[in-house]
Amino acid sequence: MARFVSGDVVVVLFALGFLLCGAGSWNGHAEEAPFRPPAVPLVTSDPYLSIWSEADHLTDDVTRHWTHHPHPLISLIRVDDTSSRLMGNEPADVPALPQVGLEVTPTRTIYQFENSKVHVTLTFLTAALPDDLEVLSRPLTYLTWSVRSIDGAAHEVSLYDSTSALLAVNKPDEKVQWSRQKAGNLTLLRAGTALQPVLGSGGDDHRIDWGWACAAARTKLDEAAAAIGANATLLQSFVKDGELPAQDDDRMPRAASDEQPVMAFLFHLGRVAAKPVARQVIVAYDEIDSIKYFGRDLQPYWRRNGATPETLLPRAEKDFARLEKRCQEFDRELMQDLTRAGGARYARIAALAYRQCLAACGLAADANKQPLLFTKENTSNGDIATVDVIYPMDPVWILLSPTLAKCSLVPILSYAASWHWKFPNAPHDLGTYPIAPGRDDGGEGMPVEESGNMLLLCDAICQQEGRADFVAPWWPQLTQWANYLEQYGLDPENQLCTDDFMGHLAHNANLSIKAILGLAAYGDLCRLRADTANATRYAQLAKTDAAHWMKVAAEGDHYLLAFDKPNTWSQKYNLVWDRILGLNVFPPEVAQTEIAYYKKQLQPFGLPLDSRTRLTKTDWSVWSATLADNDADFQALVSPIYDYLNETTKRVPLADSYLTDNINSTGMHARPVVGGIFIKMLSDPGLRKKWSGRDRAKVGNWAPLPPRVEEPR
Repeated sequence: MARFVSGDVVVVLFALGFLLCGAGSWNGHAEEAPFRPPAVPLVTSDPYLSIWSEADHLTDDVTRHWTHHPHPLISLIRVDDTSSRLMGNEPADVPALPQVGLEVTPTRTIYQFENSKVHVTLTFLTAALPDDLEVLSRPLTYLTWSVRSIDGAAHEVSLYDSTSALLAVNKPDEKVQWSRQKAGNLTLLRAGTALQPVLGSGGDDHRIDWGWACAAARTKLDEAAAAIGANATLLQSFVKDGELPAQDDDRMPRAASDEQPVMAFLFHLGRVAAKPVARQVIVAYDEIDSIKYFGRDLQPYWRRNGATPETLLPRAEKDFARLEKRCQEFDRELMQDLTRAGGARYARIAALAYRQCLAACGLAADANKQPLLFTKENTSNGDIATVDVIYPMDPVWILLSPTLAKCSLVPILSYAASWHWKFPNAPHDLGTYPIAPGRDDGGEGMPVEESGNMLLLCDAICQQEGRADFVAPWWPQLTQWANYLEQYGLDPENQLCTDDFMGHLAHNANLSIKAILGLAAYGDLCRLRADTANATRYAQLAKTDAAHWMKVAAEGDHYLLAFDKPNTWSQKYNLVWDRILGLNVFPPEVAQTEIAYYKKQLQPFGLPLDSRTRLTKTDWSVWSATLADNDADFQALVSPIYDYLNETTKRVPLADSYLTDNINSTGMHARPVVGGIFIKMLSDPGLRKKWSGRDRAKVGNWAPLPPRVEEPR
């Protein structure tokens, strides 16, 4: 398979150590070929503020929401009266400044542009620092331009940037209105729908149509200007005269598609020589309210103490230098540890996954101002707080922020403890994002799946803290789920597992592993609660069940897909928790046998999910690779995933499903499940202790679910 080469310019993922640490290889793999992400994260905060470049160059296409709908961000540069494009494909008659580099790190995307006169660095920084929820929850990204002359002469330089009102609508024909105001030293431009139906709708292929898209920048002291007007009009004004109209467009409200209103800034940099000159715009979104949680409208976490865009954005601008340094240090250290754990290719995949994971979740505050993290099932029906999405996502948070892992589980735990839920197993989800009324439906046919998921995640979180205090309020529910698994988990009935797209399957061997390890995890929680009797009982039960499993699932050189289906196989990704949690239920040769067989089943772009299909799941494949006891075997399973991402023709945010023999295939993407890619890091006890120990958030005392409005109190 030919490797990617980008026409007239090579898109390079620079070696992070060279840029951040000086000369020398940061990963020991300086010879690794350039990496071309299938889609590049730009502005990524939550499922509604999630903007990507789905092209080789930032100027090849309009920037897009993860649903592929245009969410245009445009930037031009004017050098000595000649205009060039830096971002976006408009105006079509203005040439692009050649792109010469691209770097994607966990918190930043850095583009490099250059012609014979100037070099431009355009950086998108989302301060997604896992040990600082105050900062992580801010719904904003810094866009920073740094321009310098490279030909020994000084050049007259101006920059143009615009943010479209399309960011604030679900459908382009929705009417929008706009305004400008001062926010500290910033000029704040805002655009939003005229109707403002806050939390009035939801769904999968759905964009926000309430709240306010914001763009803010300094304009008083930096020879800058701001304008709100028709996209084409403002672009033409800059290209022709290097200026913006003196007055804002006042024809509103009007459809977002009607001459597309945009919020624009102009920066006159003056004569730029070899010393870099920088300017910045902050792109943000104020949702007002972000989640409807059992009839109660929850504010975004950043708003819980009365913050508004007028107070947040000046604070964010003041914090930039400090946060930029923190993000650089976080990126450098995390990438080094990712590389040590799994190699350069693994690290690059994880860097791409990090912001996507956050951009598929909403962080809200409950009635007690405590954080709740809500996943959205992007591209797979839009469910909110889905347990079998939280399960693959949470390794990244168990590693980097046990607090966020807790916040992802609390909505499910609280729901299961309320009068709403009347079933012996764990729930499946809470509704459709952003509306969470609870399903009350028995668990969407995944009772063993979700019960095992919850027990394993609860034990992983509590192990990080060395105590089980977190789960104490919901201990009756965990006990109930353990009882359910004891009765039904060893040989599951004809039901769905997380791979529900493959249909119902009875006697599912991988699902049985989950149940067995779920029982062991419950026993471990008992140990942390100093309940020695039950700790011993459940540990022994799990080992007895594992011995039975090995007999009924064995088929020579591998283990079956289902106990009653000879000549089948499947990825046993659930087995990874046995090692991570130190449960020691299955002997090591089970994993070794599986890894040896997986290598025989590899396709050009990865390991199929099982013998029924060529479809794979990116997250599960990394989990399966983590079963390997040597680096060569881990690389054998992970490298084909890297090849797929690097070469696929499907330009979408990181896909977690695709066909392993078809580079033109794709499936579910932009989902939070890619947080599971961090499980390789989680399997290293030293790294796990190092990173989780930095979590400083103080949370607890979550508010109970409110009763439904139609029910008597």
